[in-house]
Amino acid sequence: MQNASNPNSNTLTIGRFAPSPTGALHFGSLIAAVASYLCARQHQQSQWILRIEDVDTERKIKGAATSIIKTLEAYGFEWDGGITYQSERSIHYEAALDSIPKHVYRCSCSRKDLQKLSTNMRYGYNYPGLCRKAIQNPEVTSPSVRLLTNNEEICFQDGCQPELFCQNIETDIGDFIVKRRDGLFAYQLAVVVDDHLQGVNQVVRGADLFDNTPRQIYLQQLLGYKTPDYLHFPVATTANGKKLSKQNLSPEITPDSKTSSLQLLIKALCFLGQDPPELHEFANLDDFWQWAMSHWNSHAIPKTMDIIYSDR
Repeated sequence: MQNASNPNSNTLTIGRFAPSPTGALHFGSLIAAVASYLCARQHQQSQWILRIEDVDTERKIKGAATSIIKTLEAYGFEWDGGITYQSERSIHYEAALDSIPKHVYRCSCSRKDLQKLSTNMRYGYNYPGLCRKAIQNPEVTSPSVRLLTNNEEICFQDGCQPELFCQNIETDIGDFIVKRRDGLFAYQLAVVVDDHLQGVNQVVRGADLFDNTPRQIYLQQLLGYKTPDYLHFPVATTANGKKLSKQNLSPEITPDSKTSSLQLLIKALCFLGQDPPELHEFANLDDFWQWAMSHWNSHAIPKTMDIIYSDR
């Protein structure tokens, strides 16, 4: 992580937590919030931004954003500045695409068509560049927009995962969508533009997003943005290998008391390889956060992609 050797550096560290309002927060979300919060706050000068990633407006659940915000407040998280909503930032995403016209093109291919053609399924179906010269189906009135890739590896060194990771986006994934056929902007573009405009230089998130990083670095390079430092912590999974997520109907963590909040926060620290005191040693949430900030050690996070979590 940036400044990891010197948390008292005068360089401003800006981290962020960016949940999607597709449901209430669950324990996996709490791990993400705790990790990103403490990685930022370990620095003498830091900001921790809260961003609601609702760029996919079709998946939003009414009231979920408000629920997320209230839950974070109940657990004692304090963010800097106002809350950002991606659904209000389309003008910035469009401007980013307009700045790289030679690197984007319209595509009429459907997911169903591509799934039949794809042979490399490691990262999902691979797009073979069918519409690079012209759209294949002129009858499609609202084509998607894809980013033109090249046959070069994108590599990065993660702050947790020990091995240098490299990916040839063209051969492994192909030209990926940056604007959907329904007019909504893709996550890969939105997150890159938002991180840049908000000055984020530290991205701490789950290992399930690990292989998204080369695509985002490639976009940063095309747009002339600086690449932040990345740290991907293990994802919490059930015994049958399913990630704790809203999609998998993981139980929400709305606290019913300060004791229950402290219990889950302590469990999150333990999951992240820390060694917190027992519950009775914390008088309140402020006491917990003071201890966590002064004892946080990002190097202690387990260097694995996932960990089975038991709520017992």
